[in-house]
Amino acid sequence: MSFRDFSFPKVEQDLGLHVRDADLFPTAPDVPVRESVAEVVREGAQLALANSTEKAKSEFIIAPVLLELRRLAGGKIALFSGVEWDVDSARGLAGYCDFILTKGGSEHVLRAPFVAVVEAKNDLIRTGLGQCIASMYAARISNERTHERAGPVFGVVTTGAAWKFLRMEGDDVLLDREEHFIDNLPRIMGILKTVVDAA
Repeated sequence: MSFRDFSFPKVEQDLGLHVRDADLFPTAPDVPVRESVAEVVREGAQLALANSTEKAKSEFIIAPVLLELRRLAGGKIALFSGVEWDVDSARGLAGYCDFILTKGGSEHVLRAPFVAVVEAKNDLIRTGLGQCIASMYAARISNERTHERAGPVFGVVTTGAAWKFLRMEGDDVLLDREEHFIDNLPRIMGILKTVVDAA
């Protein structure tokens, strides 16, 4: 079993969590994105959505957005893509992560994770929720073990076109009621920047 094997809503029972809906970022300000980045994402979205593969969405939409977030954060975060991560393999909390954001530190060692980003399968946000929540739970455990970072862990499930945000504190998982769309990139960037600033 691995992160990808957790399904939603069964992950709630599997990990002893409490999932509910919430308005997570009603006051997060939009963050303007450089026109060069906006153009890359627009062009990438057209190509990725035409290709309709996870790899294309990851390379042409998600990665450019997260790289711009890293730039906006001024080096305060590290970005990991496609890394294998074993927190507790006996419980299925292991496997490859689409993207993980960590607080500062090293680009070589995954420490103090605070955001898990998961690509949804078949263009359905729901298909990525179990994997994302399991990754967030693993991040919480990792942070508790190392005492490197206290506070909530965030998650993002995205199809590339649609983005859904999550927040975990203790055993409570909040799912944002809204989905956000790539054609409103300043809104998505504003939420991501709010998460980074909170960390």
